[in-house]
Amino acid sequence: MALRGTVCVLLRAAGDASRRHHARGLRSTAVLGHWSPPLGPMPNEDIDGTQLDSLEKYRSYTRYVRAAEEADRRDVWWKTYRTYREEETKEAVAPVNIGLPYQRPSRKTEVKERKKIMRENKKSPEIERENRLRTFRISLDRVKAQWEKTNGPFHIKRLAEHYRIYQDLFPMAYFLPRVMLHVAYGDDSDAVVHFGNHLTASQAAQAPRIRFEAEENSLWTLLLTSPDEHLLDGEQEYLHWLVGNIPGNAVTSGEEICHYISPFPARGTGFHRYAYILFKQDGPVDFSAELRPSPCYCLKQRTFRTLDFYRKHQDIITPAGLAFFQCQWDQSVSQTFHELLNMREPVFEYNRPPVYHPPQKKYPHGQPLRYLDRYRDGAQHTYGIY
Repeated sequence: MALRGTVCVLLRAAGDASRRHHARGLRSTAVLGHWSPPLGPMPNEDIDGTQLDSLEKYRSYTRYVRAAEEADRRDVWWKTYRTYREEETKEAVAPVNIGLPYQRPSRKTEVKERKKIMRENKKSPEIERENRLRTFRISLDRVKAQWEKTNGPFHIKRLAEHYRIYQDLFPMAYFLPRVMLHVAYGDDSDAVVHFGNHLTASQAAQAPRIRFEAEENSLWTLLLTSPDEHLLDGEQEYLHWLVGNIPGNAVTSGEEICHYISPFPARGTGFHRYAYILFKQDGPVDFSAELRPSPCYCLKQRTFRTLDFYRKHQDIITPAGLAFFQCQWDQSVSQTFHELLNMREPVFEYNRPPVYHPPQKKYPHGQPLRYLDRYRDGAQHTYGIY
């Protein structure tokens, strides 16, 4: 009996302690879950939910859109998702335009010229006759020339942003390629560099023909680099071609600072980007620090960084043209490593894990007809007759 009384006392004490602890937990939960009053009026606070039928109807979608726009422009005390996004955008540093200055002609002048051309076309009997007979043709060369002068630089900029050309070569900066750069490989120009197209390393084995419009007494610098090709440091590049102090558009008359070498993307690394960048010079530039021996087949000497090169000469050169292509390994790359670079060819391979098959079932209900082929040459026991 004494033992039973002691046990009852201990159980009663434990129950009182648990109730006190539970009450303390409820009090703390109530304090933590306390709702503070709003800082201002809540939306739709003035609407009586019991008399919704008496509210004024929009009666048209236009009135609803107008009311929604007015409510969206009204200042409120809470933060919307748009407000948070605008604050993040303000905090982010906007990229800087390092390209050539450009002053767009007035809209009035463009409309005036367009109306003048339309009036001349309407007065032309040849155009009227071709339209009537449905034989009118527009020259694609004229369309391309007009595109290069108007929307071309903006389209090229969007493509360069898509391929991360600016992000990897000019971090936190960009430029509009106002000068159209035409690059063509081969004797018959069958391999043309556009803006991200694919070319083979054998097609780009020799130096291309470069063409661009330039003033008679202007000086230019042409650069070919690859932001994906470096074998040791992902932040560095390999310099493939550098020609400075080009008079006008005569690239062959310029000072060849680093002679041309064909692309050599390592085997197993996929497509690499190769970018041609045209800089306009304000005057003659001394490139003695960037001068490489000719021929230069040492990867250490060809290690390069476009950002450092631009920062060093940014007071004299300005990026003006851009063209880039993609290239992956082919058989000519092996010859470049063995014969020109005189080194063993790096090969990157991916070890694929073996295909997983669950343990074989003796009676595979609901499985495809070729279920047993999965286990035909395996080490596990296979059921069935072959």
